[in-house]
Amino acid sequence: MRPLFTFLISIVFLLSTTGRAGEFEFACADYTAGKVFIVGADGKVKWEMAAPNCNDLWALPNGNLLFTTGHGVMEVTREKKAVFRYESRSEIYACQRLADGNTFVGECNTGRMLEIDPQGRIVKELRLLPEGRDGGHGYIRNARRLANGNYLVTHYGEDVVREYDPAGKIVMEIAAPGGPHSAIRLINGNTLISMGDRTREHAGRVFEVDPAGKVVWEFSNRDLPEAQLKFMAGLHRLPNGNTVMTNWLGHGNLGKAPHLFEVTPDGKVVWTYDNHRDFKTISTIQVLDGTNPLEGKVQH
Repeated sequence: MRPLFTFLISIVFLLSTTGRAGEFEFACADYTAGKVFIVGADGKVKWEMAAPNCNDLWALPNGNLLFTTGHGVMEVTREKKAVFRYESRSEIYACQRLADGNTFVGECNTGRMLEIDPQGRIVKELRLLPEGRDGGHGYIRNARRLANGNYLVTHYGEDVVREYDPAGKIVMEIAAPGGPHSAIRLINGNTLISMGDRTREHAGRVFEVDPAGKVVWEFSNRDLPEAQLKFMAGLHRLPNGNTVMTNWLGHGNLGKAPHLFEVTPDGKVVWTYDNHRDFKTISTIQVLDGTNPLEGKVQH
């Protein structure tokens, strides 16, 4: 018979890694199923709505959700009423509500960084590509408008993350071989990056670099058995220093690994979520802990 202590440790590990009950409510999107969700701390879906090819979302202070829809961006109430909408011919993988009430949109094919007012008018535009040029499906994945007015952009097909000033000048470049999907400028000034699966060698990796470009933190399949990390997509760095990351299970990996991992700064997995009944490929997550994203404190 195993000692009682060992038995209890096994039970705690099981509960923390099967997704039975996280310690937080969260909003997320399922790219393949084409839906956005609110999930309770018990791991059960509380709310959902159709959102085709959703790759990015924000839970706003007013309770609404802002999210991408393949070729557009929508804001909807919990009653599923659309109160903001932007449509484009370009694929769109990035959106963000700004403190002034405008909405940032990153267009993939055109390479346009847009700021759109509540009436749907484009009030600021930066072109990263010449007008008329199509960057293609892999040109841009996620992007963020930073507090200093610059833009942080993941160039998936070019294996690089770049920060541009408002005039389009590159002020920082971070090599990300294998296809960067998301990049977050953290409150400490570092940049957190998730990697896709463009190359097998670099798949399943999340890393953090300091302003000089030095890697100061990393989590990858080297830290886990059985290569459970597939295509790392959405990220949320929590106030306690833990990182919640989405493990996108497309490209032949449906049902083969947990959708979500919560990892401590020292690389310990403290929680996973593997609800394959309700979800196929979770592409983005925001933990709902009451922090106001318009104040720049939600690192997502």
